[in-house]
Amino acid sequence: MEKLNIIQIGICHEHAVGKFASMKKRPDLFNILGYVDERDFCKTPRLTQFFNENYYADYRKFTLEEALNYPGLEAVTVEVPNNDLVPVALKCMEHDLPMHMDKPAGEDLKLYKKLLDGCKAKNLPFQMGFMFRGNPAFQFCIRAIREKLIGEVFEIEADMNHCYGNDIYQEYIGQFPGGIMYNLGCHLIDFVAAAMGRPDNVTSFLKSAPGYPDQVRNNCMTVLEYPHALVTLRSCSKDVCNTGGRAMRIGGTKGTIRFSPVERFDGKSVEIELTLPEDRGLFPKGVHTLRFPPQRDRYEVQLTELMQVIRGEVKPSYSYDHDYLVHEITLAAAGYIPWRKN
Repeated sequence: MEKLNIIQIGICHEHAVGKFASMKKRPDLFNILGYVDERDFCKTPRLTQFFNENYYADYRKFTLEEALNYPGLEAVTVEVPNNDLVPVALKCMEHDLPMHMDKPAGEDLKLYKKLLDGCKAKNLPFQMGFMFRGNPAFQFCIRAIREKLIGEVFEIEADMNHCYGNDIYQEYIGQFPGGIMYNLGCHLIDFVAAAMGRPDNVTSFLKSAPGYPDQVRNNCMTVLEYPHALVTLRSCSKDVCNTGGRAMRIGGTKGTIRFSPVERFDGKSVEIELTLPEDRGLFPKGVHTLRFPPQRDRYEVQLTELMQVIRGEVKPSYSYDHDYLVHEITLAAAGYIPWRKN
């Protein structure tokens, strides 16, 4: 298979190094032409703690204009700081470049819609970088909810807590009015929207953790209301369990699903506890432990799919309309917009 000629635009996003690492693991699929250092033209908040310029030392450095106009370029990954993602992605769309764009999709919903509408009109492959899309445990849960393995879902509880970053992270997250719900809650919202669809209502709770001023919204929760279900999503940057304590619980009328940690990259499996009070399809009554194939990293599955979509081998797993819904929910959950009820 012919390799995909690709450039990474941006090296300062929190996930930039991870995306680059994923592509480097697949030299059979990706011909990484180089990268763009966005620090000269992106001035919005960034988390400098995860930035490592030396990681890109063996690759060619492009200006943005050089990258956008490079002969034979087939795709880009957009990894600039959060609030520069959509403006830079719009330039990529205008140059007819398929792209993977990281999260979240900016504080302006109309501008994001312009990007999605442009990609849709051009039939341009566009992929959002929500990190659980390649996670087999999350994909199982989406199917379990849609196919009613555990009956009708009445509650979901999940969190994106951590304690990395220390005071540097708290200062960074305090620069966003939507705080940590804007920055991290979107990953869980992507999962819920895929499994449950559009909620009836979205209510946000944006708080500071003990010891921080009110404007540092590092302790947040949102409640998504469905006709017969409540979804509670939390994110706090002061959880001593760090990312290993992130947890998921899904309650249904015919069973429950629980798992924690929600991801791991140590060669071991994520394990789901599935409890069924009666036989359900292929699963007999009882408590089951489901073990999923270990992941090498978060992004390899996604980026491989992007390459296959561009080559016309598969259709994208997520639609432009889904991506819009996710960000509409995210901005309501982070207090930027009121929820629009249908």
